[in-house]
Amino acid sequence: MHSKELENLLISGTKELGTDLDSDQINKFFIYFYELKKWNKKVNLTAITEDKEIITKHFLDSLLLQKAFTFLRESVIDIGTGAGFPGLPLKIISPDIKLTLLESTKKKTEFLIHLKTMLNLPDIDVIPARAEDIGREKRECFDVSVSRAVAPLNVLAEYDIPLIKMGGKFLALKEEKTDDEIENSKNALHLLGGALIKIIKANLPGTDIIRSIVIIEKASKTPDKFPRRPGMPKKRPL
Repeated sequence: MHSKELENLLISGTKELGTDLDSDQINKFFIYFYELKKWNKKVNLTAITEDKEIITKHFLDSLLLQKAFTFLRESVIDIGTGAGFPGLPLKIISPDIKLTLLESTKKKTEFLIHLKTMLNLPDIDVIPARAEDIGREKRECFDVSVSRAVAPLNVLAEYDIPLIKMGGKFLALKEEKTDDEIENSKNALHLLGGALIKIIKANLPGTDIIRSIVIIEKASKTPDKFPRRPGMPKKRPL
């Protein structure tokens, strides 16, 4: 049984971000919490293992994306989701989204498939693949793509932008300082059809940590040659 202190941390943090959790959502977050801790003993899912930090630096951090976008019934892909962040916390509070979790590490996808059953949430698809490999198969299939702590923006753009529909949004959750990343991604955005809309600064509840949410819109069609073959976006960023 989780402590009242942890529950209050979750409830107050989500409230600060504009969401009032019901009892079922609170229960789902703590199923997630305990399954993450249990699996992490045998599978390397996260380096964040302290109880309060799991609540703050995984759950609440993921939910910062609400500051940038109102999630309703969109199709959302979380690229490089790892242990399900930020996609699954967003799904818990916005159950009507159609969520795809993309993760190339087999043991992590096994955890995600297990967690999907435990949480009993509909419309979750777990794909064990690299973004470059599904960049053609799922091209322009999603309204929104999200990524957190996966790669520099010029690399991320080549993973994410081909997968979103025209007019769709790519939301990248980043550290506070993004000036260099933004500057280094200008060429990639130009080549891939992305347009920087804005950068939102958001305070992580219960901390003095500031995060940046970079919002990019797909303004023109991505040329067929992107994404390049696996490994190339990281090896030779655009």
